[in-house]
Parts: sequence; structure tokens; C-alpha cells
Amino acid sequence: MIPRTEDSPLRMHHLWSLREDMVVGWDEEGRTLVLRGPQGTERVEDPTPAVAEALRRMELGPVLLANLLQPNGGAVSGRDTCTVVMSVLRGISHVVIRTLSLEDLRGPVLSVVPVGRTARFSLVRLSAQRRVRLRPTVTITVRGDVFLVQCRTLDHRVEIHRPEAMWVVSLLAWPMTPDAMVEVLPLPAELTLAILGYLAGAGMTVAAA
Repeated sequence: MIPRTEDSPLRMHHLWSLREDMVVGWDEEGRTLVLRGPQGTERVEDPTPAVAEALRRMELGPVLLANLLQPNGGAVSGRDTCTVVMSVLRGISHVVIRTLSLEDLRGPVLSVVPVGRTARFSLVRLSAQRRVRLRPTVTITVRGDVFLVQCRTLDHRVEIHRPEAMWVVSLLAWPMTPDAMVEVLPLPAELTLAILGYLAGAGMTVAAA
């Protein structure tokens, strides 16, 4: 159980990184960032300094974009820096890993890893009273100390790093509402709902009658 008091509220971080098999570098002219990996090559033409720094940091591991970007801190063609960076990341989302973490120094909770070139991920906010369950074709396997939640027809897999996320996954074996999960699990409500949002965004859940 994660202890929490009014004086020490739960702090979740939504982190971004590139797939571990991606290598980022400049082209010969030094004007285009080239991302190379098993899924192919991506090119980011004339990246702004903020874009270049974000991709460099994401190559090294999960980062909190808010620490890299200052909203409205600068304009590029009439758009703020954050908008420009997010636009680039959407264009290469099939090589971007999304990770949920807690500020408790115990490591990430779960990660959503793209496995197909058409992968597009966004968090989903499920209806509190609508029952959901795991997609019937989802499988759960173990690799080292990580549980893998995946399906051959989906463009993402979910890597479970901590038991809190696995508790949520286990409840999804049966149709259940998010509200009911919040009541049953010994977790802060916002953490339970965030885990559900990542699982749903990766396509692992379906509506249940």
C-alpha cells in the first residue's frame, strides 16, 4: 500500500522516452536529426533547439517534458515551444515510450511500448460507471522481473514494473467499473485511474456488458 497524507500528496509523473533500440544523430549537413532503429529510419528536418534537446534526452531514458520545456517560453512560427515539441513527438509516436512513475524513488509503475509502425498512443479517461475488462485476446507473460501485457493485433505492449499496476490488471479479468476498482484496491484513486488510462490507451481494455 502506498501511504499518503494531506501533507504529502501523491505525485505522479508522465514520462517520455525513445525505444531503447533507437539511435539519434545528425545528418552530414548537421541540419536534420536522424533516428535509426529496427523499425526503420525517421528524419526530423531543421529541429528547433528544444526538439533536439528533448530527443537527445529521450534517447538516454524517460524524461519529464515539463522539466525540459517552458510553456510559452518562446515562439516558433507563431507556436509555442511545447506545441512544436509535441507535434514532432506525435509524428514519431511509433518509437516513443510512455511511462507512468511515482515520485517515491521506487522506479516506474508501467510503460507503454510501441511495437508497430502505426502505433499512436493517448491516455484514455474511462467512464467511472462503465464496466470494462481485459481484451479477451490479451496475454500476460513474464520477462525477468517485468510482466508483459500484450496482444498480437495491437500496436503496443504494456510492461508492468510494479505490483500496483498488476493489481489493476488482475481485477480486469472480470467486468468491473473504475469506481469499483478504486473502492477495492488499497491505492490512491488517482493512481488506479491513471493505470487504467494507460491500459485503455494501449488498447488492452474493452467495454463489458
